[in-house]
Formats: sequence, C-alpha cells, structure tokens
Amino acid sequence: MERQVPLEPVAAYDRIAPEFKRISDDRRAYLDSIERLVIALVIEESRRGARTLLDVGAGDGTRSLRVVKATGLKNFVLLEPSAGMRGNWPPNIPTWPIRAEELWSKQDEFDVITCLWNVLGHIHPAQTRVEVLRQCARLLSPQGVILIDVNHRYNARHYGWLPTLLRMARDRFLPGEQNGDVTARWSVDGATCSTKGHVFTDAEFRGMANGAGLAVRKVVAVDYRTGEIRSSKSAGSLLYVLQRAG
Repeated sequence: MERQVPLEPVAAYDRIAPEFKRISDDRRAYLDSIERLVIALVIEESRRGARTLLDVGAGDGTRSLRVVKATGLKNFVLLEPSAGMRGNWPPNIPTWPIRAEELWSKQDEFDVITCLWNVLGHIHPAQTRVEVLRQCARLLSPQGVILIDVNHRYNARHYGWLPTLLRMARDRFLPGEQNGDVTARWSVDGATCSTKGHVFTDAEFRGMANGAGLAVRKVVAVDYRTGEIRSSKSAGSLLYVLQRAG
C-alpha cells in the first residue's frame, strides 16, 4: 500500500473545507464549551473597555462571528490563510488572508486575540510558534488578552494512561521539540487527508509564552470528548488566558 504523504497545513484545510462542519460536529461538545468560555472571557474584557478582536486561524468563520455577536464587539478581523475555508464565509468579512507566520507584516492593535482548536499546533518548527506568539503580543493592546487552546500531550483522560506515561518518560529521558509532533487525520470523501500537528505540555507552552513576552493569567482544562471543565490538567485540553508580561 502506498504511504500517504501529509499535506502542508493550508493545503490540508483547503481539502477539508467542504467537510469542515461535519468534522467540527465530531468535536461539538468540546468546541461549544471552549466557545462559551471564550465568550464569557471576552464579555469580562469588554466591561474593561475591550472593543477589538483578531481571530488567528478562523476556519469557516462561524465561531468568530458567534463570538462577535454574543459579545457585541464591533471591530474584528479574521485571519485565515485557507481560501477553501474563507469560501464558507458570508460576504464583506474583514479578513487577513495570510498565514499566522506573516503577522509581522501587519500594523494594528487588538484588545482580544484568539487562536483556537490547536491552530498553534499546525505551525512548525517550535521557534516559529514562539515568533507567532511574539507577533500576537506586539499586536495586543497594553491591557489586552490572548486566548489560546491547545491539545495537551499529557491528557491521560483522552489518550489513555499508558500512552501518556510513555510520553512522559520519553520527554524526561529523550527530550526534544519533536516529541509532541503528531499527524492529524480526517476522512474526506472516503479518503484520508492528513497534515502535521503538535500536541503540547503545559511546561512547553509556558516556556513559549515566556519567550514571547507573555504571561499566563489563567489556564482551564476542558475534556476533549465531553467539553466538561476538569480540575486536573491530565484530564483535558488546555485553554490559556495570556497577557503581556511585566
């Protein structure tokens, strides 16, 4: 059998764009929980004067537009490099049709920046992820927040305890930035579409944030299957609230 070569991430999202709603529905409980948390956090920020939002990796745009509607934010921009994904948007949406890696080319300021459903995990290598976070920090207003959720490498509730313990052992005895590299796969039109991804440890993410001049204000563990809030990081994906350090 011929081995499938993973697509470059933007090409992969172009490929799955027609099926993105179905793919999203497979994780609807988790995605809805993250959306509710994000809306609550943005409303809290809007009471402090937040008025502008940038969504990095907006996908088909439905989540971004619901957040904007629910929070009353009037000024927003959706960043999405996939033309296939942008083809699902309603007309006249403010957009940056660029990769997150190209944020350096933009001059603006936002009170809230979101980067959701492990978008950061499709950016390679590790130093590029740090640079993307650094550019988000540059575009962030002084009192603004960045909301990012990532797939947690030590999510034993989702991956199982044995695979998680093996991951922990590898990270301890054979540390390396590639340890979290995975292959993301979707079924589209009876065929498999795949691309490179990365799953994070809490320590790894905090180190990246620190390297980008950001501080973690809050972290919430969310069950990747049910969307329930969990008290232990080993039981969920991780949603981070970040602010400028210092």
